[in-house]
Amino acid sequence: MALRITRSSDPIKVDRLNLCLYGPPGVGKTSLAFTAAAPLLLDFDQGAHRAANRKDTVRVSTWEDVAGMKAEDLEPYSTIVVDTAGRALDQLTADIIRRNPKAGRGGALTLQGYGTLKAEFVAWLKMLNTLGKDVILIAHMDEQRNGDEIVERLDVQGGSKGEIYKAADAMGRLVIREGKRLLNFSPTDAAFGKNPGQLEPLEIPHPDRDPEFLGKVVQSIKDKLNALTEEQASAQQVLVQWRERIAGMGSADDFNGALAEVKLAPKAAQAMLADAAKVNGLTFDAKAKKYTEAVAA
Repeated sequence: MALRITRSSDPIKVDRLNLCLYGPPGVGKTSLAFTAAAPLLLDFDQGAHRAANRKDTVRVSTWEDVAGMKAEDLEPYSTIVVDTAGRALDQLTADIIRRNPKAGRGGALTLQGYGTLKAEFVAWLKMLNTLGKDVILIAHMDEQRNGDEIVERLDVQGGSKGEIYKAADAMGRLVIREGKRLLNFSPTDAAFGKNPGQLEPLEIPHPDRDPEFLGKVVQSIKDKLNALTEEQASAQQVLVQWRERIAGMGSADDFNGALAEVKLAPKAAQAMLADAAKVNGLTFDAKAKKYTEAVAA
């Protein structure tokens, strides 16, 4: 089977997004998640009834309730909300020990059991992604003290915490500042975050005022990522054209004829021209602002 290579000049379209939302209790994480596009909530925490704007929900009692999900079950939905990721991992832990008692000891996972937990949770997330769904992972916030500083982390067990960090394309925390609920994607010294959309902290409106708020935020992040890949593809194509053009140059006149145009090109193209000129034995006359042939001794 041939290796499927995505060329540097090919854009990589972002069709789905994994988003992690975390924050302290009571800030409205579930209510915010219900403003995503066509959401289905997997209610591991059994707390969906507290949301002000509840949408379709699966009340999860055991991991088996979600392990057998099929494409047709999820077809009407665009976003799958896991509430909470920590409780989902607890349910998966219990299921792993049920299926393989040697994976646990005293109700806790062994080292091998933790490996199984990480592998199965990651595979489950990939299955949701394969179905083309945006995934929102909700997590409680765990405050840890580092000297006098409070450090905010996800309240998620085991090695899968790191997998959530890696799987999340964007990560935002909900905070309350001066009576306003804010969604902040930017990391700080004391808090995690991923902000590929370069978004400023966003004030979260009441769901009645903007019932599609998070859906629009997710779309704006996708648009930003897709714009970046298109810009990168365009810039790469320019570099390819300059590389081919420079390869055909040999004389000082060739290089001088390209000087005005290359000033408008990416810096990488300018560096390519300068390097090629040196290889061809040319020197740049700063006063005359042009390349000259080397003088024979």
